[in-house]
Amino acid sequence: MLHVLYLVHDVSDPAVRRRVQMLKAGGARVTLAGFRRTTSPVAEIEGVEPVDLGATRDGRFAQRIGAVAKAAVSIGAKLGAMPRPDLIIARNLEMLALARRANGALGASVPIVYECLDIHRLVLRDDFVGRTLRGAERRLARDVKLLVTSSPAFIANYFEPFGQIVAPVELIENKYFETAPVAVRSFEDDSPATPPWRIGWFGALRCRRSLELLADFTRRQAGRFEVVLRGRPALSEFPDFHGFVGAEPWLSFRGPYRNPEDMAEIYREVHFSWAIDFFEAGQNSEWLLPNRLYEGCRFGAVPISMADTETGRFLKQRDIGVLLAEATPEGIEATLSRMDQDEYRGLKSRVLARNPRTWSYDRGDCAAFVEKLRGLAAMPSAYAVAAA
Repeated sequence: MLHVLYLVHDVSDPAVRRRVQMLKAGGARVTLAGFRRTTSPVAEIEGVEPVDLGATRDGRFAQRIGAVAKAAVSIGAKLGAMPRPDLIIARNLEMLALARRANGALGASVPIVYECLDIHRLVLRDDFVGRTLRGAERRLARDVKLLVTSSPAFIANYFEPFGQIVAPVELIENKYFETAPVAVRSFEDDSPATPPWRIGWFGALRCRRSLELLADFTRRQAGRFEVVLRGRPALSEFPDFHGFVGAEPWLSFRGPYRNPEDMAEIYREVHFSWAIDFFEAGQNSEWLLPNRLYEGCRFGAVPISMADTETGRFLKQRDIGVLLAEATPEGIEATLSRMDQDEYRGLKSRVLARNPRTWSYDRGDCAAFVEKLRGLAAMPSAYAVAAA
């Protein structure tokens, strides 16, 4: 059985759980180690007890650098008792640095896979900080066996033009992972396709501009549209997230949810899925294909996206979704304010008509990914422990 050491920036991130699920479903044994954004260590993820490398804070880059430096010193002791892994997957740049330290601490030359699912704004800066970070990434990734990323736009707009990675690329989209077959509901099984129209904004809630835009739009519509928010708000990005939402008559925050356990239920409650993010406008936000795009469509929610983004282009190619020309309350009104039952049913029918494999991975996909990793682990390694 392939033994994977998975080094992550935040063991409490739901996306980490999904990757652990995929690896285990594909037949791999997983050792999980990483930082956390929780007060106390995380007890387990999918039956795996994480090796705790300490706490970091969302949005505090300097603090994270300090935590990585501290972990680099102690990682030998943290991992000393574990059997030698066949492969290391490093999620994000800081974990790539620790992967090389782990190789040295384990006294081994273990192949490394670099997983990068977001392009941080700092690495795109055209100054000393940006050049330093890109240089560090090129050096740390000089002999990785594989780059795993989630959007073609990340490759076209960052990795290729900046010459960051010479390794082969594996595109693993942020698709919903189906542990069992999911029945697609008929229109008749859903809540009535009549106002109030509900827009679901689920997942990592970090975009202040989206929150303010949706609040303004729903006030203008005076109850004809409502917004349901679920997930993990990045409180560092909002002056008072809970106070703001609580003061808005047509916004409601209903807390976190479990993925995949709660997905059918939470999307059954909404008509549309907000697949827009201005958090890093002009860069990562325009290039990503977010989890909520795939999850919402898998369960029949009509996605709303900006037309001039990778998500918008993805939807336009498939002739589905609602595409906005401008990110203003007036722009949303121009597109959505005349929504009626017939138009909505037409939009939803096009979403449900797509092959479910467009939106989800199954166990066969997981097995294929693990088999690729097994092939990498079997290749002669070019690493030297002294270079770690």
